[in-house]
Amino acid sequence: MGKLDNRVAIVTGAAQGIGRAIAGKLVEEGATVVVADLNGDGAAKAAEELGGVAVQADVSVEADAQKIVDTTLERHGRVDVLVHAAAIVPFVPWDEVDFAYWRKIVSVNLDGTYLVGRAVEKPMRAAGYGRIVNIASNSFFAGTPNMGPYVAAKGGVIGLTRVQATELGKYGITSNAVAPGIIRSEGALATPHKDSFDFVQALQALPRHGHPADIAPAVSFLASEESGWVTGQTLVVDAGHIRD
Repeated sequence: MGKLDNRVAIVTGAAQGIGRAIAGKLVEEGATVVVADLNGDGAAKAAEELGGVAVQADVSVEADAQKIVDTTLERHGRVDVLVHAAAIVPFVPWDEVDFAYWRKIVSVNLDGTYLVGRAVEKPMRAAGYGRIVNIASNSFFAGTPNMGPYVAAKGGVIGLTRVQATELGKYGITSNAVAPGIIRSEGALATPHKDSFDFVQALQALPRHGHPADIAPAVSFLASEESGWVTGQTLVVDAGHIRD
């Protein structure tokens, strides 16, 4: 028996990295998972491996956000869990960030969280049950350099999570955030962040690099019945880097 038996979950950004690890963990715990990602081929491959459904979607586009939820309802008739992990991880010094780049990063990392969360709320409200888990970042607490729009957007994700918890709790919906530290995901390793792991490790309580599988169990807990008395919270999962 898994703690997510008979649950239907949407995981955005699930073609690779943290999102893929989360999707795998939810399936391991018994859930049926809908894999949503801008990378349609990657989503299809992940869905095939997980026995789920793939949706190619840009979460920053309202119609695509709605398509993810509509496809889930058409295939499964319900949606119990949303894990919003879709993100762009930048590495641009503050004085090189122009407004077009700012909007690109914020539109995916914050607008996408709003749009998919808004689309999934209606069926969850009708069912009287829902678990929303938004992936934030410990960079919000650290003020990590070269990530200005990302840090601002992830701070917005934490704020939005609190608002969702307050306004949706009366419908049986919880909303929490998980804030990972630096993780050896495909996205991070494709940027100059790949050179930061040893430096960050020296700041952690646990002296090793983080991997996508380190994030998935925290998300699984917040997606399950076990977290029924937990909402509006941000769980920092970063090997003790941020200790406030």
